[in-house]
Amino acid sequence: MKKISVLLIVVSLFISCGSGDNKKILKEANGRINNLLIVMKNSEWQGELGDELRKIITEPVLGLPQPESQFEVTQVPIESFGSMFRATRSVLNIGITDSTTFKVATNVYAAPQKIVTITAKNKEELISEIQKNSKKIVTIFKDADLKATQREISKSYWDPTTIETFNKQGFTLKFPRKYNKVEDDGDFIWYRYHIGGGNSMEVIAYTVPITSEDDENGNNIVAIRDAIGEKYIPGEIDGSYMITEEAYAPHIFEVEIDGKKAFETRGKWEVKNVYMAGPFLSYTIVDKPNNRLVVVEGFTYAPSINKRDYMFEIEAILKTIKIK
Repeated sequence: MKKISVLLIVVSLFISCGSGDNKKILKEANGRINNLLIVMKNSEWQGELGDELRKIITEPVLGLPQPESQFEVTQVPIESFGSMFRATRSVLNIGITDSTTFKVATNVYAAPQKIVTITAKNKEELISEIQKNSKKIVTIFKDADLKATQREISKSYWDPTTIETFNKQGFTLKFPRKYNKVEDDGDFIWYRYHIGGGNSMEVIAYTVPITSEDDENGNNIVAIRDAIGEKYIPGEIDGSYMITEEAYAPHIFEVEIDGKKAFETRGKWEVKNVYMAGPFLSYTIVDKPNNRLVVVEGFTYAPSINKRDYMFEIEAILKTIKIK
């Protein structure tokens, strides 16, 4: 009966998903970003299937000073997936049925909502499906959370046309209204949000000319950000300024931002000659038509608290960039 119950849930999900033209009114999804509800049998969650899922969903986020998993997880058995849980923002449905499936449903019971359903005929095949789709699982939920965060940002942000650096340099970002201006001199922009207790979230942006192939290939990212730190981000004592942590090289990946080649850099910053440090995320965008690199970066100072969700919000802000 339990196999049949799983199958009925899967079928009902995709009947709901396929009826997108009925214009039904959905309730607002609940659940914070980076939180995931897993629907599967308790015995499977506590066994090999659960172990395989935990390898994926609790993998630490890159670039943070202390290990923090990608998701906070709640698990419920299938029979408990009733009205109290159906409005959850991110749902991963796992079960053994008569067929092998990997399905993604959007806004089934609430909005915004993503429900990923993975089924197979036995435990071994189900583990194989989870392994095969591990990156896709994370990407689906992360992308959905990013879009949800950006929708919130779009409700209240500083008018880019009033920001001198954007007007002069020909690009824009959406700074939420809770962030306040620190610097805007036409070449460099810096906005800050005070979290409380002396902690803060910071977003900066600037451009530098392309002077070599190394610039275009992401080989000078650390040197460039250290030079900018020395020029614009001083520390508390003379001769101190923000640099990339010297002990460990940051993680650098080639990505696409605003339709252009870019480099995502995740690592840790520190202040030269001062004991201050934290995580940073930057995107270095190769703007070939204007022979320059456009750099947008965010970092946090919050030494006593977890920083994953703060850095996730910063990522959402940075990815609103538009280059004219």
